[in-house]
Amino acid sequence: MALPLFLRMLFALLLAAAPVRAADVDLQLVLAVDASGSVNTFRFELQKQGYVAAFRDPRVQKAIAGGANQAISVTMLQWTGPYQQIQVVPWATIHDAASAEAFAGQIEAASRRLFGGGTSISGVIDRSVKLFPPDPAPGQRRVIDISGDGANNSGRPASDARDDAVAAGVVINGLPILNIEPDLDVAYRDHVIGGPGSFMIVISTYDQFAEAIIRKLVTEIASTSPFGDRIQSVSAPGCTKCGDNRPNSGLTTRMDLADGAKTAYSLRVAESGTKPLRSQLFYAKRLHPISP
Repeated sequence: MALPLFLRMLFALLLAAAPVRAADVDLQLVLAVDASGSVNTFRFELQKQGYVAAFRDPRVQKAIAGGANQAISVTMLQWTGPYQQIQVVPWATIHDAASAEAFAGQIEAASRRLFGGGTSISGVIDRSVKLFPPDPAPGQRRVIDISGDGANNSGRPASDARDDAVAAGVVINGLPILNIEPDLDVAYRDHVIGGPGSFMIVISTYDQFAEAIIRKLVTEIASTSPFGDRIQSVSAPGCTKCGDNRPNSGLTTRMDLADGAKTAYSLRVAESGTKPLRSQLFYAKRLHPISP
């Protein structure tokens, strides 16, 4: 018989009570969930339940167990406008099935706290960077995972916030949902995702969210490429904060694949559905170009 909700909440809080210790985890992950006006109650619940199911999924738990420390720390916030972000689930360390279940329970118990207020991706990036504990351990990854169905329409430019975050050692990944803005993946590609190994998974409707977030979390936790080992090298021509005058010329990144194919910046893979799954490596080297 399932435990009552208040007991699940208490269990989750007890397991998650330990403070985040940077040296003990492989990844610090901020989950940023869109709560803007375009996200009605039904769509919000699909996002929420997608995250709940993901942390209960054996694939995600296996990815966590595969790290050097076999642990990650995670928090969740809801976001809308430039100054409207609320941390709804505090930092928790996930290191086994029980702690993953506890975190899933906290997500499930968290109510929606924001409604409307614009769509400020720059605002949520700026707030998310401030959530990370100071002094990460050497080699530790810090990632902001942003899901949403709209482009930045308030606050400072999203690309400015993105570049500041990447300069601070933070990676930003995206999960754009195209049901309202069919070209939202382009906005995320150009202005949102960034940092070494960054990527996005594009979906057409909220119904696809649950499976997409599982694939996305597994990729983030395991720090693997959606394209597997087919990628041999990549070059990128532009840089916005490299301390020199190189132009940020955009869509001329080249990827060399094991099968000899090349692409400008996007690939279609079997599991990506009807939309191309944009290349993580276009932005993986965006702020740190390498020679062709």
